[in-house]
Amino acid sequence: MTANGDIGALLLSAAEAAAMEAHGGTEAAVLLALFGWPERPGLIFTERRADLRRHAGEVSFPGGRQDPGDADLAATALREAREEIALDPAAVEVVGALPPVSTFVTGYRIQPFVGLVAEPEELALDPNPTEVETVLAFTLDRLREGYEMRRLVRRGIPVHTPTYEIEDVMIWGATARILGDFLKRVDSRAAREPG
Repeated sequence: MTANGDIGALLLSAAEAAAMEAHGGTEAAVLLALFGWPERPGLIFTERRADLRRHAGEVSFPGGRQDPGDADLAATALREAREEIALDPAAVEVVGALPPVSTFVTGYRIQPFVGLVAEPEELALDPNPTEVETVLAFTLDRLREGYEMRRLVRRGIPVHTPTYEIEDVMIWGATARILGDFLKRVDSRAAREPG
């Protein structure tokens, strides 16, 4: 077992992920900030402000569109996490990536990266008031319990999609698809370990 609990063995390298096919004309990246690994793992999310023009009130991983000054998409994910929730890039150990995900409506190609972080209360996270309503942290166990396939109506169009609901918080769309892939990888590790 390595210092990072061998999470890297469950993930792709940045190069492997970059080579994978995903539609979308705009490159973006998100950070799955993973705390408590491997004993009691959880992830950090943002809830966007309800008055924003795009994705108002939605729950997502910190992230956004790649800027010309970003060295690569991992740098994009780290920069956006700093801008959105004041997560210091030096406090993140990027351990791998997940397959890219496309957004159907906005045409983004989102590259997820997984980074190990300390417990949320140790990170002094501070939501950017122009974008983020609040910072959320959920254990993987709570996320698994909240899973359900649902029929949602978005912009008048019915969508059959994976969702994760915890209390009054609903995770759906690209974030739910990314989360589902991550949970499958983690659960495959648990299935292989001697019990």
